[in-house]
Amino acid sequence: MVSQGSSPSLLEALSSDFLACKICLEQLRVPKTLPCLHTYCQACLAQLAEGSHLRCPECREVVQVPPGGVAAFKTNFFVNGLLDLVTARAGGDLRAGKPACALCPLMGGTSTGGPATARCLDCADDLCQACADGHRCTRQTHAHRVVDLVGYRAGWYDEEARERQAAQCPQHPGEALRFLCQPCSQLLCRECRLDPHLDHPCLPLAEAVQARRPGLEELLAGVDNNLAELEAARAVEKEMLARLREQAARVGMQVEEAAERVLRALLAQKQEVLGQLRAHVEAAEEAARGRLAELESREQVARTAATFARRVLSLGREAEILSLEGAISQRLQQLQGCPWTPGPAPCLLPQLELHPRLLDKNCHLLELSFEEQQPQKDGGKDGTGTQGDDATQGQGEDQAETEKKGGGVQSQSEDVTKFQKEEKAQIQREDGAQTPKEDRAQIQRENGAQTPREDGEAHCQRSGRSNRRRRFKGRLKSISREPSPAPGSNLEGSGLLPKPMFSCSFPTRMPGDKWSPRITGLCPFGPQEILVADEQNKVLKRFSLNGDYKGTVPIPDGCSPCSVAALQGAVAFSAGSRLYLISPDGEVQWRRALSHSQASHAVAALPSRDRVAVSVSGFVEVYNMEGSLATRFVPGGKASRGLRALVFLATSPQGNFVGSDWQQNSLVVCDGLGQVIGEYSGPGLHGCQPGSVSVDKKGYIFLTLREINKVVVLDPKGSLLGDFLTAYHGLEKPRVTTMVDGRYLAVSLSNGTIHIFRVRSFDS
Repeated sequence: MVSQGSSPSLLEALSSDFLACKICLEQLRVPKTLPCLHTYCQACLAQLAEGSHLRCPECREVVQVPPGGVAAFKTNFFVNGLLDLVTARAGGDLRAGKPACALCPLMGGTSTGGPATARCLDCADDLCQACADGHRCTRQTHAHRVVDLVGYRAGWYDEEARERQAAQCPQHPGEALRFLCQPCSQLLCRECRLDPHLDHPCLPLAEAVQARRPGLEELLAGVDNNLAELEAARAVEKEMLARLREQAARVGMQVEEAAERVLRALLAQKQEVLGQLRAHVEAAEEAARGRLAELESREQVARTAATFARRVLSLGREAEILSLEGAISQRLQQLQGCPWTPGPAPCLLPQLELHPRLLDKNCHLLELSFEEQQPQKDGGKDGTGTQGDDATQGQGEDQAETEKKGGGVQSQSEDVTKFQKEEKAQIQREDGAQTPKEDRAQIQRENGAQTPREDGEAHCQRSGRSNRRRRFKGRLKSISREPSPAPGSNLEGSGLLPKPMFSCSFPTRMPGDKWSPRITGLCPFGPQEILVADEQNKVLKRFSLNGDYKGTVPIPDGCSPCSVAALQGAVAFSAGSRLYLISPDGEVQWRRALSHSQASHAVAALPSRDRVAVSVSGFVEVYNMEGSLATRFVPGGKASRGLRALVFLATSPQGNFVGSDWQQNSLVVCDGLGQVIGEYSGPGLHGCQPGSVSVDKKGYIFLTLREINKVVVLDPKGSLLGDFLTAYHGLEKPRVTTMVDGRYLAVSLSNGTIHIFRVRSFDS
């Protein structure tokens, strides 16, 4: 016997779920094929039928049920043949675990045949060795193919069995289908051929398949071409969807950056206008104070002379009156002859003139346009095939627009020089000095700026969406300002520096406040809230990150909260020389006396949220929720005692302590045992004392430098990375900061205003 291997297609059909019904998940029984070529059990289709139609469970196509019911659907003889082959390979009657011969019971022997050792592929019967030998010796069956049963069960003869397998007629059991009625397109056996298809032209199955195969193959080739086109179209759709998402992400980032630049420029203009207003008011107040002093002096002199003359006239004797009459008359005439005249410069009242486009409701600084996306053919890296050219053209338009507005493109060195002059003028305005008119005019000329009226007229003369878009691009280039670089290591150029995105700004003065707020402490309080320690008004205020006032946390009478930290279900704050722990409703849980030698004590909550740390005369003391001293250490060890004074304190998610050391004029980072793991006192501090510190969820440190209106960022070990916020972000004498949810930095200013910035890390 020669073993034969079966083809991969047949093995795949026999080993996969091809022979399983997708409805009942069992082996197909009476398989019926729908017009969509999906095959199911007849009983399963009967359950799906809804009147005269049913919906294919796989392709969801609606199929009309024939008048004869689901039984009238075409029988899938291909699946039936595979099912017969699977059933035969699995075995029929078994005796002692072995297949039995199918011919022995027919010869009058036992009711069950002997052990089968062979199989006739033509008769589809299992045979014992004696019946197999006799099967080969009869005239009717000598041409039948008898094979070894073990090899047959192993699948060696599957293809040969399929070739010899005959489809049975459903109307005449035992008769094989041999003919095709051409007019009826129906398979016939010999009995069916005689009646009722006797007069119909019929072909043997082999000839019919040979005649119809070319048409089917042609249709199949067309479907293959259609499949190739569909696959190509699907690939194009995926590519266009990927380009759409990429471009949407790019445009979204451009929108955020453009809005950030506009907000930064608007805040810079705000500071400039407020500086001009402050300088004008201070000059006017100084002149008015001089005039008031002169008026008070003259009033005092006149009042004194009038009082003296009135007393002489009322109490003096005749001789006394007459003796002083000449001097009194001369003095009164002298006072009447010097009337008060106002100064040469009248008091100029400030007026704010808004740009006319700011009042226009139809003015859109950001406009989104949509261009038809074409399939990419050249494989360009920019995702559109023409995007590079469009970007170059846009840059040319922006450059032409900038030259038209500001008189040409400046070099990099000129931009740096202009920025340094602007920063110097900004710092002068923030310190209260009035910028000379010549300097302001020079800065405006260097910026190529126009007056609001001229700018409005020029803007109103332009029309069309493309012109407005180019105008907006040029405006962003002309007003964009970058933070001044910090000395030393700066990662901003590489894009690794965390960047701020302005969120909102709000005042903290409430109607019940008697004084202007002096914010000395900030901390996160619950989800999306901050707790504000207003030392001047002796209150702890709650605000949302949107600036909504949420009320107060009651504190003991007479306490002026300095530093504050929120723990799990409690609030800790320092006031004078005491540390308090209170509940959110104001109930005092405990208080501890601190050193009297320190004016203020910095408070910070540990990441575990069940302990509070406080700086006391060079020490860091840690208390638990019960008020017991858990640990106490000196940053840097006992040798550093008396050499450090931590005025501001914060904790990192890594369990480290970060403090502003005013004694050493440095920022120090130490672990929970007090070992210093990093310290910075370099030129990035600009000689200023380090201020408030905050730490984000990745350990980056944000240090406030109040004197120069900056917030710089350092890595978790205390190495300076660069500037994070400057005066161009609206900082004016920043006091205290806090980090909320590791993503939002709240900055309080000296005037009681709080700015909220979203921290965008380099890997987000």
